[in-house]
Amino acid sequence: MSTDAARDAQSDARQDWQHWHEQRTAAVSSSYGPLSLTGTYWLSDFPEGRIPAVPGQWRAEGDEVVLTAGAEDAVTVDDKPLIGSVRLTADHVPIHESRVESGGRRLVVLRREGEWAVRDFDPESAGRRAFKGIEATPYDEAWVRPGVFRPYAEDRHVQVENADGKERGLGLAGELIFDLHGAERSLQVAVEDDGTLWAVFADTTSGHGSYRFRFLRPAAPAADGSVTVDLNRALLPPCAFAAHFICPFPPPGNTLDTAVAAGERRLIEA
Repeated sequence: MSTDAARDAQSDARQDWQHWHEQRTAAVSSSYGPLSLTGTYWLSDFPEGRIPAVPGQWRAEGDEVVLTAGAEDAVTVDDKPLIGSVRLTADHVPIHESRVESGGRRLVVLRREGEWAVRDFDPESAGRRAFKGIEATPYDEAWVRPGVFRPYAEDRHVQVENADGKERGLGLAGELIFDLHGAERSLQVAVEDDGTLWAVFADTTSGHGSYRFRFLRPAAPAADGSVTVDLNRALLPPCAFAAHFICPFPPPGNTLDTAVAAGERRLIEA
């Protein structure tokens, strides 16, 4: 590649990263982005079905949640007022398309390891009003590393602590191997439904210039397992934006003994 072509490619990569950063900022600060989450309420903590901060009565019944509401609750389901009861399953759509709404808030049904919960997304949340932006390191091609994905013979499940203090299972499908700062590094990763990879990792900047852990989402590996590891796109996890998310902490072995001073680092403070 000629010098001019290399320079143009680097400029394009910087512009792509800037566009990605702007899109991320817009997404997290949108009406129903992660900053709008004001609570995750596990129904097992409310056996009578009444969640103090949430309208209606919510009861888990096997593979469904029964929501009962009166006119005073001002709840709609599928854009129609609910007076009576309706059976719900977990929402698997964008927050703004979830079924239950009340006064502009979206009440999202969640299930994790057999436990039911309701999440309250409020566009008027204090976190969304206070948001100043995401501190991120400008693009640097040195953080783009060639890597390889090595799948396990069988998927593995490990118990890891989550941001809410509870341990939950985390599925892992293989290892992502790449060179960084002159040494071979590896991260245990999951494979998403679309074939992309997902890693939860920490490094020596975690808690000291960066959030305590971050996510990395490389593209799907090629047929030979090769994959680009772009640390410029290290992501803050949802719990960096609202404490009510239950993000998993890095599994054993996913704390790198080197600094990853790249990508999203932390929220900009006022």
